[in-house]
Amino acid sequence: MKKKTFAVDIDGTITENGGGRIHLEALEALRRLTNMGHNVIFVTGRSSVEGFLLSVFGGTTKMAVGENGGCITLDSNEHILLGDIKECQNALKIIQNNISNVKEKAVFPRMTEVVLQRTFDLDLARKILTENNIDVELSDSQYAYHINSSGIDKGRGFSEIMKKLSILRDDVIAIGDSATDVPLFKVAKTSIALGNASDLVKSEATMVTDAKAGDGVLEALDKLAPRFSEM
Repeated sequence: MKKKTFAVDIDGTITENGGGRIHLEALEALRRLTNMGHNVIFVTGRSSVEGFLLSVFGGTTKMAVGENGGCITLDSNEHILLGDIKECQNALKIIQNNISNVKEKAVFPRMTEVVLQRTFDLDLARKILTENNIDVELSDSQYAYHINSSGIDKGRGFSEIMKKLSILRDDVIAIGDSATDVPLFKVAKTSIALGNASDLVKSEATMVTDAKAGDGVLEALDKLAPRFSEM
């Protein structure tokens, strides 16, 4: 059995609702993959510390890519910062000076990004930043808006893990549900969009499930199971 690496989003992928409650059957399936010798690495819009803690308590590979690729946590006090939070904070000020009702979202502390409530026009904010020559990434995870440094996304963050662990693209299986997962899909040979994903996200995946979120993860793993012996 060839070792594979599963790059797995958290919210909307292995959660049961927007509040972040974990789908326990999906987590157990991911733990079984880890016990079989595969890597299971969380790649999330949440903080990398949250992803790391989930890996510890969930029994998966103990590392995580967080902040939509801006930060990697390898241990309790070992972090790799790929983004620059000062750039993101500056972009926030520009947006707040030009658009009303722009509010930060109450989240676990971030090291490289700014997280905002979904209370304003994202395209207008992008236009304003372009007009002010502010080069950052502004994305929508469906749970929040995120400001990241230019060039930072889940694909970039996970690529650092691939280099660190000498993981080949052919051995990566990515699972997600939102537009922020599309860059992750692009660094994986196999990409799985869940039933709750938008049509755009589904169009970027190599496999689409009928079931949503955690149930979709179970469906995908069930479809892949016959191939595990070939992996």
